[in-house]
Amino acid sequence: MRVLALIGPSGTGKSHRASQVAYENEIDLIIDDGLLIKESKILAGKSAKREPTLVAAVRRALFSDPDHAAEVRRRLKEIAPERVLILGTSRNMIDRIAHTLELPLPERVIAIDEVATPQEIRRARRIRREYGKHVIPAPSFEVKKTFSGYLVDPLRFLLRDRPEDELQVIEKSVVRPTFSSLGRFFIADTVVASIAQRAAEEVEGVAKVLTAYIDSFQDGVDVSLQLAVRFGAKIPPLLEKVQQNVRDKVEYTTALNVLSVNVEAKRLSLE
Repeated sequence: MRVLALIGPSGTGKSHRASQVAYENEIDLIIDDGLLIKESKILAGKSAKREPTLVAAVRRALFSDPDHAAEVRRRLKEIAPERVLILGTSRNMIDRIAHTLELPLPERVIAIDEVATPQEIRRARRIRREYGKHVIPAPSFEVKKTFSGYLVDPLRFLLRDRPEDELQVIEKSVVRPTFSSLGRFFIADTVVASIAQRAAEEVEGVAKVLTAYIDSFQDGVDVSLQLAVRFGAKIPPLLEKVQQNVRDKVEYTTALNVLSVNVEAKRLSLE
C-alpha cells in the first residue's frame, strides 16, 4: 500500500482540493477529518465536524477513540487499497494518523501551496473565517446522513487530465460544523411536524391531517402521519403520493435527512 499526504494549515482548502489530488494521483481512498471516503461514498468513520468543540474535533480527526480507529482499520483491511491520501495540518498529524490506522508513513507529502494558488488559499481562509464553512470531499446525499439538519450545499466540478480523456464529475459538500464560532441552530420537532402536515394536505384526496409525530435521531427524522382521506380516493396510491411529497418538502425546507415517512389512513371524510 502506498500512502500520500496533503498538508496545509486549517482553513486553506485541503478538503476542497482532496478529490482533485486523489484523481490526479490515482488514489483509491481519502482519509479526512475522521472519515474514510472512496469516490462518492463515506465508507467508515465519524466526521470531526460533528464534534461540539474544536478540541473534540481534533481528537476525532486523529482517531483517538479506539472504537472509531478500529472501525476504519477494519474497512481498510477489507478494501486493501493500492493508494491512500491522508489530509492533515502537519507532518506530525499525518504520521499519528498513519500509525493509529496501521498504515505506512507517507512516501510523498504534497503541500497545499503546490495545488492551490496564493489567491485561492487566501479566499479559502476568508470563507472559513467569515462564514464558518468547511468542505467534505463527498456528495451531499452521503454527507446529509451525518449532517442531518445542517445546511449542506453541493459543489460539482469537472476534471480532465488530457483533451482526449473523458470528463470526470466530482461532487463535494459544504457544511458549517457544530463548533463554528458563528453559533448553532436547530429545528424544533413542532416546525417539522407543521411542514409535514402542510405537505400532506397539499395532496389531492387528503381531507385533513389528524396527527403528525416526529421522531428525531442524530442521522435524521422519522415522520408519522394519520390522515382523514376523502371518500372515493384510491388509498394506496394516495398514501404513496403523500409519502413522497412529505419527504421532498421536509428535506428541501429543513435540510434534514428523512429516514422514513409512515402514513396511515385513519378515517374517511365526506367533505
